[in-house]
Amino acid sequence: MLKQKLQQKLLQKLSPQQIQLIKLLEVPTIELEQRIKKELEENPILEEGSADENEYENDNSADTEENDDHSENDDEFTMEDYIEDEETPAYRLTVNNYSRDEKQIEFSYHEGISLSEILTNQLGLLQIPDKKKKLAEYIIGNIDESGYLRREISSIVDDLAFTVNIKTTEKELLELLKYIQDFDPAGVGARDLQECLLIQIARKIKQRDEFKEIAEIAHKILSNYFIEFTKKHYKKIISRLNISEDTLKDVITFITKLTPRPGSSLNSGLTEGSTQHITPDFIIEVVNGMPEVTINSRNVPDLRINKTYSNILKEAGSTAKSNSQEKKDTLNFVKQKLDSAKWFIDAIKQRENTLLLTMGAIMEYQLDYFTDGDETMLKPMILKDIAEKTNLDISTISRVANSKYVQTHFGIIPLKYFFSEGMQTDAGEEVSTREIKSILQECIAKENKKRPLTDERLAKILQDKGYQIARRTVAKYREQLGIMVARLRKNL
Repeated sequence: MLKQKLQQKLLQKLSPQQIQLIKLLEVPTIELEQRIKKELEENPILEEGSADENEYENDNSADTEENDDHSENDDEFTMEDYIEDEETPAYRLTVNNYSRDEKQIEFSYHEGISLSEILTNQLGLLQIPDKKKKLAEYIIGNIDESGYLRREISSIVDDLAFTVNIKTTEKELLELLKYIQDFDPAGVGARDLQECLLIQIARKIKQRDEFKEIAEIAHKILSNYFIEFTKKHYKKIISRLNISEDTLKDVITFITKLTPRPGSSLNSGLTEGSTQHITPDFIIEVVNGMPEVTINSRNVPDLRINKTYSNILKEAGSTAKSNSQEKKDTLNFVKQKLDSAKWFIDAIKQRENTLLLTMGAIMEYQLDYFTDGDETMLKPMILKDIAEKTNLDISTISRVANSKYVQTHFGIIPLKYFFSEGMQTDAGEEVSTREIKSILQECIAKENKKRPLTDERLAKILQDKGYQIARRTVAKYREQLGIMVARLRKNL
C-alpha cells in the first residue's frame, strides 16, 4: 500500500561566502598572502593601501543624472543608495601586529617534488604502448604518500572499467606494477611491508657488493619466515636455516637499515639540498613576566575599496540617456565586485579576530607553560575547552588549530601540540596524557633490551608513580608513540 507523508526538515545550508570564510580560517600565514594576491587580481575594486589615502569622490552632476534616471526606471539603483559616506572608513583592514623588535619571523620554504611526479617522470622513460602507460599512471595515482599500493588489483581493474571505460586484467596490471616496483625510491609500489623489504633486498643482491651474502640470507628469511622474524622467534630461524647467531645479528642489522616507508622522505617536502621552512602564524613574547600574543601578519597588505568605481559611475551617468541598459549593466557589475570586495576585507578581519581569540584562549589556558616553557606545565586540553572559552564552535577551533604554528621564546610549536586528554593521579591532580607518554618513553629507553618491559610491567611502574592506568591504556599510548610491543623490542 502506497502512503504519502509530508515532512518538514530544518536544514542548514552554508552560503558560498560562509564556505570561503571557513577556508580562510584554515589557511596558514604562508598561504594567506597568495590568497590575497589572487583576490586583488580578480577584483578591480579591491586594492592595497590605507583607506585614509582613498576618499570617495562625490560627483554632483553624476548623482543628479542617476537620480533622474532612477525616477524613470524603478528597478535601477544608484551607488549613492548602495554606499553611505559614513560607511566608507569601515571598508579597510589595517594590520600592525609586528613583533616589538620589528624582525620578520619567517623561514625559507621549499616544496619538494611529489612522489607521484617522480614516478610519472620515470614512467615517461619506458618504451611501452600508450594504453599500458595510461594504466601505469592509474596505478601510480593509487600509490599513497608512504610509497605503498594499498588497494587490491581487482578493485583497480573495476575502477578502470567503470570510471574511465578501460578494460584490463589483473595479470596486465601486475606486469605493469613490476615495472613501477623497479622505480626509485627502492621499495615503492609494494603492497605490504614484506614485499617492500624484499624489493629493496633484491636490488641489493643485484649490486653484488660485500653485503650480497647477507642480503641473500635476509631474502630467505623474509620470504619464508617473515612472521617468525617479526615476532623475533630467532632460535627457530637459526635452527631452520642452520646459521650462526652472529650471522643472524648481521642480517638483522642489514634489514633495519632498509626503508619501511620509501615515499616518506620525498613527501616530507625535503629533497637533497632543500630546506624545511615554517612561517609561524602567531608570535608570543613574555613582557614583564606575562606572555602576549600577536598575529604574524607582516606580509599581509592593508586593503581598501578602489575609487575607480566612482569614475565608472560618472561615465555611466553621462551616457545614461543614450544607453540606459549599458549603464544598468555597468552598475550591476560594479555592485557585484563591490559586494565581493567588502566581504573579502571583512572576512580577513574576521579571520584575524577569530585567530587571535582562539590563540589568546589557548595561551590563557596554558599560561604556566607559555611563561616558563616547561612541558610538565601543560594541562590536559581538548577542542571543547577552547570552544567553551571563546563561545566558538568546536569545528572552528579545529580549523584554526590545523596547520598553524606559534613562535615562542623556546621554539616554534604546532597548535595541535597543545591539545591532549587528561587523567587524575592518586593525589587528585589532573595531568596531561603527554606527561604519561613522556614517562613511558623514558622507561622504554632505559629498559634492558634483552628483557624489555611488557605493557603490564609498564602499567605497574606508572601505578607506582601515582598514575592509575590500565594495561590496555598503556598499549594505546605506546602505539600512539610508534613503539613496538615488548617481544619486538627484544634484542639477541
